[in-house]
Order: sequence, then structure tokens, then C-alpha cells
Amino acid sequence: MKKIINAKFAELEHTINLRNEQGLDAALAIVNTVQDQLRDSESRLTQFLEAIPVGVFVVDQNGRPYYANQTAKKLFGQGLIPTNPANRLPEIYPIYSPKSEKVYPSNLEPIIQALNGKNSIYEGIEIHQPDKIVPIEVLGTPIFDDKGNVSYAIVVLNDITERKRGEAERLKFTGHLNQLNHAFSRFVPGQFLQLLNKETIIDVKLGDQVEKEMSVLFSDIRDFTALSEGMTPEENFKFINSYLSRMEPTIIKNKGFIDKYIGDAIMALFSGGADDAVKAGIAMLHQLTEYNQHRANCNYRAIQLGMGINTGTLMLGTVGGYNRMDTTVISDAVNLAARLEGLTKNYGVSLLISHHTFKQLQNPYDYAIRMIDHVKVKGKSELVTVYEIFDADLPEVREGKLANQDRFALGLSLYNQQAYAEALQLFEACLRQNPGDQVAQIYQQRCHLNSNTNSV
Repeated sequence: MKKIINAKFAELEHTINLRNEQGLDAALAIVNTVQDQLRDSESRLTQFLEAIPVGVFVVDQNGRPYYANQTAKKLFGQGLIPTNPANRLPEIYPIYSPKSEKVYPSNLEPIIQALNGKNSIYEGIEIHQPDKIVPIEVLGTPIFDDKGNVSYAIVVLNDITERKRGEAERLKFTGHLNQLNHAFSRFVPGQFLQLLNKETIIDVKLGDQVEKEMSVLFSDIRDFTALSEGMTPEENFKFINSYLSRMEPTIIKNKGFIDKYIGDAIMALFSGGADDAVKAGIAMLHQLTEYNQHRANCNYRAIQLGMGINTGTLMLGTVGGYNRMDTTVISDAVNLAARLEGLTKNYGVSLLISHHTFKQLQNPYDYAIRMIDHVKVKGKSELVTVYEIFDADLPEVREGKLANQDRFALGLSLYNQQAYAEALQLFEACLRQNPGDQVAQIYQQRCHLNSNTNSV
């Protein structure tokens, strides 16, 4: 600034020399006028710099402090302290790297950058005051003379405490929202929201619904009531959660999601295809084998599982009232899946699927599968063809069923034609090779019963 003033005076002196013939008084009048204008301009500039709510710090081309407004002095906690060279500034003024006691690197100082002719902006700077730490945003810019040389470096210091506090509050609020969304997703699956075309639980309204073809899996622990009677309430919950926590990842891994838990029972939905549901069922039974081994190691009795899978059109949506609503699935396809799960008890098997699911499989004979009956389930007028999936059976039972597959299928065909004597021979042959085939045992008994009935 002084250089600018000196340059103006030199210009005036030149003017005076040129205009001596006009009289010294006239020239001095011009000088006085210009001096007044410069003083007024400098005063106005100073007033402006003192009034703005950011710190302004200026050094000359040698890095010596030249000017600091009141805001800058307040931030630094001190006024101008002549120093040379400029790289000692961080030692004199309390400038630190963020969240540390390390002096801010002098080579990154915005002042140094400005003295090197570069504009810069830094946010990762702190001023350590006796009673607090002030985070600041710093903008550095060079001032060039008419020859293109840096004559001053100006640094603007902006206290961003409120901004940092706001960012911290925003992050805290965002984190809280994420926690809430995660918590809600444990009650309302994210996949359910996606099927309803909703981004978050906030968007869900009473009566939202969608129709979609899906596969439904029902699973249930055999004789759970008798099992739970021997446990305290706390032991019951520990057991159920121990079991369910092993089944949930298996369902998710096979692209399904759990719609609801009904005590020890699970209802899971699969929108990708029937194969996902069948693979999940098989995997759950394998997981059950591992879980039973764990239970045996703890001297607990093994548990058995029944599972039914059906595929069809479902209606998914929300039901309830203004103060309490829930997500639900409504369809005959859901009811049939539950009926199939119940039938596993009758046939002594672990996994049954309907002909609707069978038709939707990409390649049914990729699985250990066989048709075992045509039944009329409760609430349905039409016959349902029922298939057993026995991939997860004990190895010797599975291999026996596979070896007897043609013999069993022929026996079932003869039984349906009421050729009970011929069918009986085939089922007995199946049992000689595989005594653990409970379905073959059922048909053996049925053949005997029907043969006796017909002979009466």
C-alpha cells in the first residue's frame, strides 16, 4: 500500500516539474488534493477491512507482517509481530494441523503459496487459542506490481466453527436416521419395501399393495410345543433365536427374505424364481444338520423340520388402522404353502413342493425329487400334485430313494390305477433296499388296507 502511495507521489512530482510555469501554488494545491484523496481512500479501505467479519492478514514480498484487521488479531490472539523469513510465521502465530499439536507445515501455508504467486484455499487448519480451538478456512492470494512481481500476499481467515458444528450435527442426524432405517428394516424387510416401490419406511401408507408371482416357503419345527414345555421362558427364547439366527442367512443367501416369524415358524418369500426357494429349503435342512450336531455336543435333543413351498400370484401390501398397521401377504398360494408344510408330518418327510413350484423350476431333475401323491388340501377343491425334495436326507436314505426312483414311480402309478397287489410288490421291493423310506412304508400300508377292503 505504501508503494502505491509512493508511486502516486512520484507521479505528482513529475506533474509539478512539468507545470512549474503554471505556478508553484497551483501545483501544491494539486498535491494537497491528491494526498487528501489517498488518505480518504486508505481510510475507507481500512474501515471496510475492519468491518468485514473475516480476518485479513497481509505480508509484504519478504513475508513480513504488514497489516491485520481486528478479526485477524482476535483469531491469532495478538497483533502484528515483525518476523523474517516468512516460514517462521507458523512458529509465531498459533497455526496447527487439525486435531493435533503439530505446527502446520510452512510449505503448505497459504501465505507461502501466495508469495510464490499462487492462489490457494485450505480448510484443514486450526488456530489454538488458550481456551479453545478454532477451525478456520484460509484463502491466500498474491498481489502483483505493474512488473508482475509479487508485492504483497493477502490471506483471508474465515472462522468455520459453526459450519463444523453444523456438519457434525448433520452427520450425527444422518447416522441416527441410518440407525433408525436399519432398525426398521429388521421389522419391515427392505425387499418388501422394494416390491412396494418404496424407498424408505416413511413412504409406506396404509393400503399400499402390489401383485406379483413369487414362491412362498413355510417351515416349522416338529413337536415344538412338547419341546418348549420342558424349558423356561428364557430358555425358549434363547432356543428359538439360536435356531432362527442360523436359518435367516441361508434364506438371504438364496435371494429370499423373511416375511414374518410365527413363533418357531418361518414364512419366507422369493421373487427371483422357484429355484431360489427350493435351494434355500435344501440349504436350511443342511444347516439344521449342523445345528443338531451343535445341540448334541451340548447334550440337547435333535430337532426336526418340516417345510412346504408353493409358487403363485401373491398380493403384498399394508393392512391395519391409523395407529397400527403391518405388512402382509394375501393369496391362496400362501395358504397352500402352509398346507404343504403341514403335510410333511403325514408323509414323514422334510420338504414338499407343489406342482406349481415344480413347473417353475429351471430343471427339476437337478434335484433329488419324486412325485409322492395327488391330494386335496383343506380349503382347496382341486387336487394338488405333491413332490418330495430329498437332497438333504441322510446319505443312505437319499441314495436308496434315488436307486428306487423308477420302481417307486411305477408303484405309485399302479396304486393310482387301483392295482394294489402289483403296487404292493414294488413298494416292498423299495423297502427291502431302503427300509428308511417312510413314503414307501405309507404306500405299503395303503396297499394292504385297500386290498383288504376290496376283498371284503
